[in-house]
Amino acid sequence: MKTALTRTALAGALALFIAGPAFAAQTLRYVALVDNGKQAGHQTVTTGDDGVTHVDFIFKDNGRGPELKEEFSLAPDGTFTRYQVKGTTTFGAPVDETFSRDGDQVQWKSTSDEGAQTVSGTAFYSPLNGTPAGNSVALAALAKRGDGQLPLIPGGALRMRKVTEMDVTRGKDKRKVQLLAITGVGLTPQFVWATSGAEPRLFAFIFPGFLQLIEEGWNANAAALEARQKQAEGEALVDLNQRVAHPLAGATLIRNARVFDSEKAMLGPASDVLVRDGRIVSVGAAGSGGAADQVVDAAGRVLLPGLFDMHGHLGRWDGGLNIATGVTTVRDMGNDNTTLQQLIAEEKAGTLLSTRVVTAGFIEGESKMSARNGFVVSNLEQAKKAVDWYAANGYVQVKIYNSFPKELLRETAAYAHEKGLRVSGHVPAFMRAQDVVEQGYDEIQHINQVLLNFLVDEKTDTRTLERFYLPAEKVADLDFDSKPVQDFIALLAKKQIVIDPTMSTFEFLRQRAGQVQESYAPVASHMPPDIQRGLKVAEMKIPDDATAARYAKSYAKMVEFVGRMYKAGVPLVAGTDALPGFTVQSELEWLVRAGLTPSQALQVATWNGAKYSRMLDDRGSITAGKRADLILVDGDPTKDIADVRKVALVLKGDTAYYPSEIFDAMGIAPFSTPVKLVAADKGAETGKAR
Repeated sequence: MKTALTRTALAGALALFIAGPAFAAQTLRYVALVDNGKQAGHQTVTTGDDGVTHVDFIFKDNGRGPELKEEFSLAPDGTFTRYQVKGTTTFGAPVDETFSRDGDQVQWKSTSDEGAQTVSGTAFYSPLNGTPAGNSVALAALAKRGDGQLPLIPGGALRMRKVTEMDVTRGKDKRKVQLLAITGVGLTPQFVWATSGAEPRLFAFIFPGFLQLIEEGWNANAAALEARQKQAEGEALVDLNQRVAHPLAGATLIRNARVFDSEKAMLGPASDVLVRDGRIVSVGAAGSGGAADQVVDAAGRVLLPGLFDMHGHLGRWDGGLNIATGVTTVRDMGNDNTTLQQLIAEEKAGTLLSTRVVTAGFIEGESKMSARNGFVVSNLEQAKKAVDWYAANGYVQVKIYNSFPKELLRETAAYAHEKGLRVSGHVPAFMRAQDVVEQGYDEIQHINQVLLNFLVDEKTDTRTLERFYLPAEKVADLDFDSKPVQDFIALLAKKQIVIDPTMSTFEFLRQRAGQVQESYAPVASHMPPDIQRGLKVAEMKIPDDATAARYAKSYAKMVEFVGRMYKAGVPLVAGTDALPGFTVQSELEWLVRAGLTPSQALQVATWNGAKYSRMLDDRGSITAGKRADLILVDGDPTKDIADVRKVALVLKGDTAYYPSEIFDAMGIAPFSTPVKLVAADKGAETGKAR
């Protein structure tokens, strides 16, 4: 599930880079492909003799997706003079956005914002909710610019550079297409395949492992283009890692740090922590020291074990945000298997700026609304083969998804347990959470999946948007003190069923257009202008104040329910399923709002993460012999959980990172001044750094 800023970033990439300039009297058609060639949408771009372009765009995957109709006209410089888009977002919120330019005066209005300003010369309006064709006009407008950049409205500038080119074929037809890297929107470069020539237009947009959008008829080239794009992205990622990674040679001493005891959920006294070869050598009283080649003067700052994000869907560009926010391990909860294996190999080789990865294997059932990740199965034999593959490739668990056949669940779960794998997931359609617990689940993902237990019957199809709208509408009226609810909580506690609530992600259920969610409000001002604007885009259809109040009450009760489960002894983990890194930090804040102390929330994101990843002997606490995955934090997050954002230094084994350097590379204003390593005084006495 891609949510919040992750959805916004993907939509923005599509909106800016998929079609191209308008040409007189022509129609261009694109197909959206998932799962090695299965069509999941289309885009038709028709330009009339009057120069007006009409676009019909639809993309449906996993039972959801946008439906948009767009219309625009262009100026001689290739930018919009008039623009309009209407339709619905991925989760059904209305889209209604307009822009116009008259001389040097521009004005725009969307469901999220509105504005007007004076501009001179070429400037390109960047829509919030556009179709791929609508905003990809930028590609041709950029090519016309002699200075290599395109000013954006409301602010910023777009730049592009050519990375490589390839020949593509369609029968006897042959073309040369070029891979362009676009910067100036989002937090990382966007890669797009465009036609060659003086006025390029988009040929294909590829989101590796997830989506291939390509000009109709040229579908057979998509896999080769994806492979070459991944190679180019890898080269850019190697360069980024070399710029921000600081290898640790020999021993490193962290002096005078208050060490968080994640097992006991308490902050200890000032201590010295000695690290060598990526492992913790010793933890002793401040001043006990040890021979070291470099020193970190913690000056009383708090030292935490590296945080766990227990619900990620990793991409190769996610490592920067994760590392900079103190997340050193991510459990991937469903991915394209080939893409994930490549990412893991690159992380182990040290070429990729990345967290450590814990793997959960995705198993879905075949249906019209299937999510096309991992393995999609129709019978028990196929399900067992999927389990076998995951077991053979070192996965710690499997994740069952929405369309999984309910009649296969008990035997599949038992087989996974035989192979030593944990079992978790969504609750398959036409089942309740209580059913999956009784049939072998060890863990449930998402608070909505838990509470749907009291809202569905045998006819409710939770593969649709009902899995979001039903909890938003009805949790407000649930009596948590009723016997059915209390019995269910007791069942979860008795069986020690782990809950991965992802509260930060599900705040989108109550977000109204124009508002920034609480989960992102503390970081919004640090973001580039286009990201700040995107944070105000809502996904849910909330037509009036009464509906908004009801959805807000339902969300508040979801948070309350997480606290009730914790107090009853139900294990929790901290997962996100949204913008990497920052949503781990906001998830901890939601845990505190649910009733946990800040120290208990930190324990969930460290000790519990390692425990339920089966990594507790390797990480999750600051203990001699474990990996030196450590974060140094300004302030005291055991008193004010918001201080967890003030990460000043991250150690991931034998490499140090300064978060401010990573943020600078992404256009994000840092949250803390870095605490840097310094070479030890070679003449220092024993017991001190030397």
